[in-house]
Amino acid sequence: MARSITFAAERQSSPLFGSVYRPMALVGLWSQKLSRWVRVAMLVDTGADYTLLPHLYASYLGIVLNRQAHVFETMGIGGRESVYLVRHWPMQLGSWKRDIPIGFLSRDDVPPLLGRQACLETFRLTFVRHRTTFALR
Repeated sequence: MARSITFAAERQSSPLFGSVYRPMALVGLWSQKLSRWVRVAMLVDTGADYTLLPHLYASYLGIVLNRQAHVFETMGIGGRESVYLVRHWPMQLGSWKRDIPIGFLSRDDVPPLLGRQACLETFRLTFVRHRTTFALR
């Protein structure tokens, strides 16, 4: 089993700074619909309590939100949102697997966010020179 896995940050344009580097990770999420791991490029967000995905990913993963998810209201930078939370979903990062909570928004104009609960908090993360490294604690 790997001791660590590293991803390069993604350079994106910024109206304030010209460009910024966003910490990204390529994560596998299990698709019940396809019966295989689906790779998703996710923003590593240490400020996110849990992993959050745009609405379109629910059907791609084979999740029926009104049957498999608990709906609640949350507040964020964008205001009040409804979140459909699935409490345990298989995730793979390199050779490591976790069952993590995944929330889905009602909209698709947000990037996939990799959050802390049962995921980022289980790794030692370092952000150095536009690279994000995950290691076991």
